[in-house]
Amino acid sequence: MAFVFPSDPEAGLEGSAMAATVTECLELQLLEVEMLLSMFPKRGEFSLDADAVPSIQRYLRNAAGALPPQLEYRIALDVGEAKVKVELQVLLPHMYPQVAPQLFARSDALHRQQQLELNTRLRSHISSLDPGDLCVCEAVQWVKDNSLPFLENCQISSECAAKAVRAKEILHRMWIYSHHIYRQELRKKIFDCAKKLNLTGFCLTGKPGVICVEGLQENCEEFWRVIRYPNWKHISCKHVENIETEGGSIDNLRLFHSFEDLQFQAHGDYGLRNDYHMDLGQFLEFLKQHQSGHIFQILFGVEGKLSDN
Repeated sequence: MAFVFPSDPEAGLEGSAMAATVTECLELQLLEVEMLLSMFPKRGEFSLDADAVPSIQRYLRNAAGALPPQLEYRIALDVGEAKVKVELQVLLPHMYPQVAPQLFARSDALHRQQQLELNTRLRSHISSLDPGDLCVCEAVQWVKDNSLPFLENCQISSECAAKAVRAKEILHRMWIYSHHIYRQELRKKIFDCAKKLNLTGFCLTGKPGVICVEGLQENCEEFWRVIRYPNWKHISCKHVENIETEGGSIDNLRLFHSFEDLQFQAHGDYGLRNDYHMDLGQFLEFLKQHQSGHIFQILFGVEGKLSDN
């Protein structure tokens, strides 16, 4: 291609030289775009604005006019056997390749820090090349050759983060006291809700009524919200326990393997519902069997003691 010089004879030598340099750089940019299009012919691999090349061509036909917009495009690369998508974003100053291009590699598979490190190394590599040489093709190859370790490290970091989250799982246990629990429809609501939320524990039916639920905190809190409303007046959450895992599942911390229907021998007249008192001695023994004897005093305000008989 012929270089186009200003037609104004009064223009100084410096102005003519600058015009020649700009047109030369823009011609080289178009040549590089043609080369990249041949390397990435598939739809979606090479993306640029439809008017980007025509605007440069118009300027080259009349270099005395206004400079065209800077050439900007994106190249989608498949990296590694898994073909992870890495996009190279390219913005070319008018004086490229005399000055360095603006390059940025990004991928949804990279965390922010890994992406920052990848681009720092990419810029370092490009700055080590001879000035004045076309380097986008070189940048493409560098990204394909050097992104994989960052992607693998990112995957390892994600797995470690996931393990850390799992390691910090907390078992939530709620001890709920009610003046009494009798109604069949209420008991059904309690058991259905515990099952739905994957909670273990028990429901002690009678007078007094006691419920224990254990599981994920959000599930326990949802259980409490559901059974408490709309109108259960004589109920309160007496105690909450949070136990952090040291790795593994919260299931290893559960005191109960299911949600039990707990009923003991009652004292009083069976015909008078208000006298339907549960045998708290049996309940205390049940709590101690499940490493929860200390809860008795929290629930009832007195220290529990088992009979020697």
